[in-house]
Amino acid sequence: MKEDYVINVTKILEQQRSGFLTLMFKEQLRFCKVFFQTITAPVITAILYLLVFAQVMSDRKSYYDIPYMHFLIPGLMMMSMLQNSFSNPSSSIVQSRMTGNIIFILVAPISHKEIFFAYISAAITRGLTVSFFVWLISFFMFPLIPLKPLWVLIFSLIACGIMGSLGIIAGLCSEKFDQLSVFQNFLIVPSTFLSGVFYSIHTLPQFWQNISFYNPIFYVIDGFRFGFFAQSDVSPWQSLIVTSSILIILSTFTLHLLKTGYKIKN
Repeated sequence: MKEDYVINVTKILEQQRSGFLTLMFKEQLRFCKVFFQTITAPVITAILYLLVFAQVMSDRKSYYDIPYMHFLIPGLMMMSMLQNSFSNPSSSIVQSRMTGNIIFILVAPISHKEIFFAYISAAITRGLTVSFFVWLISFFMFPLIPLKPLWVLIFSLIACGIMGSLGIIAGLCSEKFDQLSVFQNFLIVPSTFLSGVFYSIHTLPQFWQNISFYNPIFYVIDGFRFGFFAQSDVSPWQSLIVTSSILIILSTFTLHLLKTGYKIKN
């Protein structure tokens, strides 16, 4: 009896692990099959930003007294990473709900935690891929090597995790792409553009500096930029604490929504 119990438990664990890997592979394959839209297009957009600013502000120095174009590259990398990490799970969930094939995820032997980590893993993969190609292409124009690569990796993973969680939440709350665009146009894009992608907050008036400190995306970008220049607007440890706390809160809330089947089990 004991051996039969162990065999049954092993089979269940194997099925769950298979479900997690299958969903993760499906999400990654989904954006890889349309790589021109999901990877190439955002990379081209970021490089166009770089080329335009290179013509307009190439002779200026940033707040850190480094070439402005070098200052700009980590911001563009992080902007691309944030937007694509959000888009991957949000668009996937909305599309699955509209076509009705989300039922195959709900009936599969896979827990809400495995669903969460499968979506987050794919969001991280897409975000890091786009960001890497932005850095790689810009390297041929403005060579830039991070001074503290571990900090770059840490804030990259945190950023993708935060936006991946927000993407799942947006996907669960939105029943069609029109509703999803509300999250993108009125939350993700403004918070990203107003977080120090193109500037140091020390160049802003005091009022807008104070406002920036309430933007959580600012801490993600500032910590990420610290990994390249070993300089930042605030302490990297403060950025790490703030962003890690936000990631934990969002992940917990997302797991709760998936566990209760919010808007997907009705």
